[in-house]
Amino acid sequence: MTATVARSATMRAAVIGQPRTARLERAEVPEPAPGEVLVRIEGCGVCASDLPLWEGRSWFSYPLEPGAPGHEPWGVVEASGGGVDNPLPGERVTLLCERGFAEYAVAPAAHCVRTGEGAFPGEPVACAVNIVRRAAARPGEVVAIVGVGFLGTLVRLILERNGVETVPVRRTSAVDGPFVCVIECAGTQQALDRASSLVGERGRLVIAGYHQDGRRTVDLQSWNWRGIDVVNAHERDPLAYVDAMHEAVALGLDVEPLLTHRFPLERLDDAFEAARTRGRGFLKAWVEL
Repeated sequence: MTATVARSATMRAAVIGQPRTARLERAEVPEPAPGEVLVRIEGCGVCASDLPLWEGRSWFSYPLEPGAPGHEPWGVVEASGGGVDNPLPGERVTLLCERGFAEYAVAPAAHCVRTGEGAFPGEPVACAVNIVRRAAARPGEVVAIVGVGFLGTLVRLILERNGVETVPVRRTSAVDGPFVCVIECAGTQQALDRASSLVGERGRLVIAGYHQDGRRTVDLQSWNWRGIDVVNAHERDPLAYVDAMHEAVALGLDVEPLLTHRFPLERLDDAFEAARTRGRGFLKAWVEL
């Protein structure tokens, strides 16, 4: 079953033309190639890892491509490019792509996972599933989570479903170690230092935060003396994310309550600013299309 969209059709897309400046443009609706699907985007999360790109760094070039860097979208399949029997037009999916801040995006059909009703940013939820896998925590263990924002909250929910006790460590928390496993989910030097200090001898430090804005320093002497294992919990294989998205859907996680700050596409700058300032009650900003 294949649906088509006219080649001449255009869509609204956000374009980050320079640091902290996103504008709406009309762009051509992408056409799905064989093995791909065209998805009408319903919403897309704003990822903390993209803050440096929005804020501006000397190593980034502007303007970005229309819809970039939105990589947490979900929506409804509109058309397929041939040779695709799953998912079908009309089915709701979460998908891996980098152009989610636009009304339409294309992705390989193999990178789409069917979901139920409601908002479901599959990529960050898959990150949480993969982090739990890499942490290898067993029932009965006590795991400290440094940074309990959107990602840390998801990790905590999944761990507790697996019978693992968690201790959330926030910026002002008076928590002392040692712990057999500590997961750092904030992506800052301060969080990395705090997480490192809480790991016990022969324990595991799991780095799950997005350290995208420059170099970090570590107390390697202390790591070496304690004999700890350091795990980088990020995956690079898209199929690892797809597999984790399937698991996340099967878990039945209710993600919508964690999407705390909603913005229309024309206010993408405000969505990034909310992600930067993280006001009271903030967990995740997203744009609705």
